Amino acid sequence: MALAARLDLLGGFRLDLDGQPHPVPASARRLLALLAVCHRGRRAPRAALAEMMRPDSDPARATSTLRSVLWRLPRDRGRALVQGDALEVWLHPELTVDLWEAEAEAQRLCRSEAPPVDELPDLSLLAQDLLPTWHDDWLTVEQEAFRQRRLHALERSADLLCRAGHYHDALSAGLGAVRAEPLRESAHRRVIAVHLAEDNHAEALRQYDGYRRLLASELGLAPSPSIRSLVAPLLGRPVDLPTGTD
Repeated sequence: MALAARLDLLGGFRLDLDGQPHPVPASARRLLALLAVCHRGRRAPRAALAEMMRPDSDPARATSTLRSVLWRLPRDRGRALVQGDALEVWLHPELTVDLWEAEAEAQRLCRSEAPPVDELPDLSLLAQDLLPTWHDDWLTVEQEAFRQRRLHALERSADLLCRAGHYHDALSAGLGAVRAEPLRESAHRRVIAVHLAEDNHAEALRQYDGYRRLLASELGLAPSPSIRSLVAPLLGRPVDLPTGTD
């Protein structure tokens, strides 16, 4: 029987067993996250893992803590989510992890040969950051690495969907990137490009002006020539008024 366990780390921590959320103690959450994020299902040396979990403890106490956490981990119908031997521990190979799924889709999207539009992933996989409320030192680099992957993937999705005429979905992808990083110019460019493709010139100008104001307020900078060139034909263009009758 297949393991019916899923670990979600995007947007927050959640463990589902048989499709139902299962409570997990804080120490066990950290262990599962460490194995999923830093080791990606590979085997992790017990000593190194214990030290990462308890960096402020001596090795003997850290190792004892790891043993205790492993003993108390949830089980799916009697089967351990974390397996191990005397030297190493690893996640059960059938455990599914949303982070791994999202990373695989982001990599597929950003290859030189992009997938067909009808094979693009569900954008909800790329909608949230990795454990955004966690501030562990070991997690910081991984959080930023995933954030950059999902931003590039959302922007690539916006490009592909816009070219195919799927403007609603393209706009969702572009705005998803803007929400993730409001000061990211490349994300705003995608949103403006979609509005222009739909001939929604007022929306394009509104997006540009909102970004211009935010950039000036937050960083004291002006938009780059690249984004300005998108809306330049619309800026200062004379209005065509109806000709009056003498």
